[in-house]
Amino acid sequence: MINFDDTQVAFADKSNFDLKRMHFLFLSMNNPVIARIGIWMTVFALKIHLPIKWMIKKTIFAQFCGGESLEDSKGTVEKLGASHIRTILDYSVEGEDSEKVFDANRDEIIRSLELAATTDHIPTGVMKLTGFTEFKLLAKKQSGSAMSADEENRYAVFLERVNQICAKAVEVKKYLFIDAEETWIQDVIDEVVYAMMEKYNKETVYIFNTYQMYRTASLQNLKDAHQLGLDKDFKVGAKLVRGAYMEKERDRAKEKGYEDPIQPNKAASDKDYDAAVTYCIEYINDIYLCVGTHNENSCKLTAELMDHHGIAKADPKVYFAQLYGMSDNLSYTLANEGYNVAKYVPYGPVAKVLPYLMRRAEENTSIAGQSSREFTLVKKEIKRRKSA
Repeated sequence: MINFDDTQVAFADKSNFDLKRMHFLFLSMNNPVIARIGIWMTVFALKIHLPIKWMIKKTIFAQFCGGESLEDSKGTVEKLGASHIRTILDYSVEGEDSEKVFDANRDEIIRSLELAATTDHIPTGVMKLTGFTEFKLLAKKQSGSAMSADEENRYAVFLERVNQICAKAVEVKKYLFIDAEETWIQDVIDEVVYAMMEKYNKETVYIFNTYQMYRTASLQNLKDAHQLGLDKDFKVGAKLVRGAYMEKERDRAKEKGYEDPIQPNKAASDKDYDAAVTYCIEYINDIYLCVGTHNENSCKLTAELMDHHGIAKADPKVYFAQLYGMSDNLSYTLANEGYNVAKYVPYGPVAKVLPYLMRRAEENTSIAGQSSREFTLVKKEIKRRKSA
């Protein structure tokens, strides 16, 4: 049985200074009032141009981001690699919307894949399709509304950007994870991703779709994708996550008067998540799997199923993934046991990744027990080192 409570393994590459920083951050995040005040003060200070970038970079940025650029992130890649943990470099700049920016985002993802080609420490690239076209264009496409000639042209340009990135992933022989987004654009994202799978996932898998298992429809969507692959002769890449848009989804469903697409409770999400893991493992020759989770039980289940089905720990068809700066007890323990593990490592200029960092802080305060769990483990390791 895997032991996720061994903090000596979990924090093996963390200095005493690193632990103190983590202690401070998770202590703050563990208190929702303090966390929200801190977020508000940070945003306000940046708006009035107070010189606090250095403070952000030394604290929350250092905890959750790999660097300000690909070059700047190489040290993080090497440090994780020394512990047999691979890196998924995630360009986390948000909130910019123009054809020029969309081209720049494409070029950045291609550069990240070219960097991945130079090292075994980076097994995959990652992207959100809203980085390459306007959100409202995808929403209009999914709604079935008639599109103007200009919109049709911009959509075609978007598809070509996506294809160029997928082709690069195949060229350098790396996986490419495509993130899930809101339900009112997810159908069209699925359509694009499955077209790329049909084109590129023939003998092996390069392109992965993401399934948010806190959605009631996701388990069936995964099974439908498998059947589509069988019908059209392609393999499926499936990255399983619980999800990231719950409040937004529920608010919109209530506002628009349609059925809530989110599971009624956490237990239902957990049940479907584990059912999806089980399904993928049972059909592992057709579906390559990335278990993207901070849930210990789901990690243990995956390991048990792999053993039951005779799947080697290092089989490239199965990966575990966690966010950089979180759940090191899972990542380092699994890697130490010989499983394929990767950390999602966001990068980008401090000011531009701030929306990501603020969301990370907010999510930690809203996920019951997450900050408390991180804080408890850090405290345990600090105490262990003092008594060693």
